[in-house]
Formats: sequence, C-alpha cells, structure tokens
Amino acid sequence: MIAPFLKGLVLGIMLAISVGPVIFSIIKQSINNGHKGGFTFVAGVSASDITLVLISQLFTELFRYLLDFKKEIGIGGSMLLIAIGIFVLFFKKVKINEDGSQMIAMSKRDYVKTFFSGYFMNTLNPGVIGFWLVIATSVVDLSRSYRVIMFSTCLLFVLSTDIAKVLLAGKLRQKLTPHNIHLINKISGLILIGFGLALIWGTLEFSNRF
Repeated sequence: MIAPFLKGLVLGIMLAISVGPVIFSIIKQSINNGHKGGFTFVAGVSASDITLVLISQLFTELFRYLLDFKKEIGIGGSMLLIAIGIFVLFFKKVKINEDGSQMIAMSKRDYVKTFFSGYFMNTLNPGVIGFWLVIATSVVDLSRSYRVIMFSTCLLFVLSTDIAKVLLAGKLRQKLTPHNIHLINKISGLILIGFGLALIWGTLEFSNRF
C-alpha cells in the first residue's frame, strides 16, 4: 500500500522539519550528555508521540476533551519549558575532567529524568496535540491497516531523524571546548525560555479568540 506510506512520510517530514523546543533540547542533551543522553531524551519524545497517536485513535472523544483544556495544557507546558530554560541558563554546569575536557557521567536517575523531560515536553505542547487530532480525524474513516501503515511510517521517520540529530550533535560536541559548550547551554536556556513565553502568549491569545 503506497498511499498510506507516502502520506505517513509526508507527515513525518512535516514533524521532522518543524522548529520547536524539542529540537533544541535534543541538541542540548546530546552535547551535554553524549549519545546516551540524547537517545534517552529522543526515546521520551517518541514515547509521547506513540501515546498521543494511540489516544487519538482509541479514544478520539477523550482527545477532543483534552483540547477543551488547551489553555491549561499550554500554560503547563510553557512553565515546564521556562523552568528547564532557567535551570540550563543559571544552574547547568559543564563538568570537566582533569585534562580539561568535558566529563560525561549520567546515573540511572539522570536517565529517567531525561526520558520524562522529553516525554512531557512533547506531551504538554498543545500544538502537538492539535496536530495529531487533525490527522486522526482526517483518517478516521479509513481502514485500520491504512492508519497503521501511515502512523508507523510517520513515527519511524521522525524517530530516525531525531536519532540523526543526536549523532550529528555528538560529532559537534567532540569539536567543542567546555567553554563553548557552556555558551551553547546559555543560548539553549534562553531559547527554551523564549519558547515558553511565546507559548503562554499564544495560548492566552488563542483562548481569548475562540
């Protein structure tokens, strides 16, 4: 079945090239915590997408019900982005080895925190919820096999591009000094805070109009 595959591929490309806080967080995690940290964050984002797709397909009315709380979800997601941004901007430290190079050390607890930060950053984005609802309602009358192929293709493509971002960021990290990594963290923190503030503004503006 070529049609659902192509449609899933197009949707995957749309998600992969969209500019949002997740892509900057993937790069930040990969630079600060290496491939494992980046892959863990990506796993959380992918798990979030899978959850939203399943909810949109199995519980369409529940998914619509969630949109009734788009203002609360948007503000919650915004506060999460701002909190992460403030932590990265003011409190995130670059650990250095005795030879002056960056030291990467993550505990099991760090991996769990990284996974759920990716999961909730993606889930608490009303734009992501709206995207999956629109797609789900547009194919609700199509066969189950069509939807499975389409969503599977989309999710696999997005996951593949996220993995590629981790690998590319990992290569970039090897060429950066701890000082430059510290500057990237500062910039990343400002970007996350900016996205959070923009999301709050957009949520309030949107909710006041509709």
